[in-house]
Amino acid sequence: MTTPDRRKAIKDIKDQLELYSLIFDSIHNGVIVTDANGYVIHFNKPYGRFLNVNPDEQIGKHCTEVVENSRMHIVARTGVPEINQSHLINGQNMVVQRIPIRKDGRVIAVYGQVMFKNTKDVTKLARKLSSLESKVKEYEKELFTLRARRYTFDSIIGASDKLISLKVEAMKAAANAFPVLITGESGTGKELFAQAIHNAGPRADGPFVRLNCSAIPKELIESELFGYEKGAFTGASASGKEGKFEQADGGTIFLDEIGDMALEMQPKLLRVLEEKEFSRLGGKSIIRSDFRLIAATNQNLQEMVPKKKFRLDLFYRLNVIALHIPPLRERPEDIIPLARYLLKKLAEMTRIGSVAISPEVERALTHNDWPGNARELQNVLERTISSLEGDTIYLEDLPCELNQKSRAAGDHCPGEAALVSSKASLRDIQRETERETLLQTLRNTNYNKKKASIILGVHRTLLYKKMKKYNIPLHAAEETHHL
Repeated sequence: MTTPDRRKAIKDIKDQLELYSLIFDSIHNGVIVTDANGYVIHFNKPYGRFLNVNPDEQIGKHCTEVVENSRMHIVARTGVPEINQSHLINGQNMVVQRIPIRKDGRVIAVYGQVMFKNTKDVTKLARKLSSLESKVKEYEKELFTLRARRYTFDSIIGASDKLISLKVEAMKAAANAFPVLITGESGTGKELFAQAIHNAGPRADGPFVRLNCSAIPKELIESELFGYEKGAFTGASASGKEGKFEQADGGTIFLDEIGDMALEMQPKLLRVLEEKEFSRLGGKSIIRSDFRLIAATNQNLQEMVPKKKFRLDLFYRLNVIALHIPPLRERPEDIIPLARYLLKKLAEMTRIGSVAISPEVERALTHNDWPGNARELQNVLERTISSLEGDTIYLEDLPCELNQKSRAAGDHCPGEAALVSSKASLRDIQRETERETLLQTLRNTNYNKKKASIILGVHRTLLYKKMKKYNIPLHAAEETHHL
């Protein structure tokens, strides 16, 4: 090797040693390395600062002279590693590990490191992991709910000018982070709009956390919103609990029925909205959460203010972007498109074929007041579908109370009697045709219900339901007896 090559090799070795030394001294907690006899060969600076000794002066000393209660020499002798062991130094319990280093099958050194300078740090870490685990579970629940019912603006059905204008305003609201106050009668779809705003905005990947202020007793709503530390009150969880504001970090919190929030709780809510920080019940540490607030109510908050039922300052804080959803009776042109959409969803859920609406039912639905709005409309359709015979809804298929609104206590409009009679005959023909088709298909398949359901294009459950309806036996051998 030439002289220049030798100099380069020496420089490379020195650079490597310097790098290893820097790495060794950069390890946050104390590190010590001994030889096979327990004498110190490496001692990093953090350990020196912790023990208040000069690291360089410890080299060559036996480990028992440097660290009280040391077991490095014992591990060197036994070759058995000691992982996460308690070690008392200077009256303080620490967590350490001692790892034998082998070469050619024998121990040549022992590596020791302080993992935690205080065993209390382990407890803190365990609490943090428990809290994170709890948060992950809550997020999993939210994600499951969002996958099951992830509403967007496409989920808001209707073509009226009022609804289209409202959707435009809501889309604008989705682009910013200001508080939104959604008002409207019960059943108009306030939560649907809230989810659509969340899912169309920059926080769509974050959590959407709900709380119905009227469903939680006023004694518990504070702990629901802010969470609590363990032992905060009788019956509190031993591990504490995150509040809704904490869970909504990076996402949206939706407070439904905000008008029912207790008056004494309102200033606490106002402070969180302004500061974006709070403490858990029974806790002292400040928690910050980056959330967006969307609130909803079917009450007039402005009228509640002079009655001392709602704080004026909180009203102004909530009412930055105001969206009012008009009831169905004020936008009748949305009723039939919404009914068809709901019927399609019900058909998918119950695995029945598509269901049509007769013209007289369309008129009846359009002229109904719908005090329960979309929720009432869905209820009526569900009740109708549950007992429907055939694939078309006629006036007599509607629930009695809605049917009676469309005709005066059983009296028909002029010319309607003949229409009803004709319709009844048509229904009889439809029933008989359906029964004969079912019976013939079952006979052709030797009562194989699986094959028959495939030929008829219906689910097997529906086939059994139809067979029961028309008193068709389950087996060919029983046919003569039944018929």
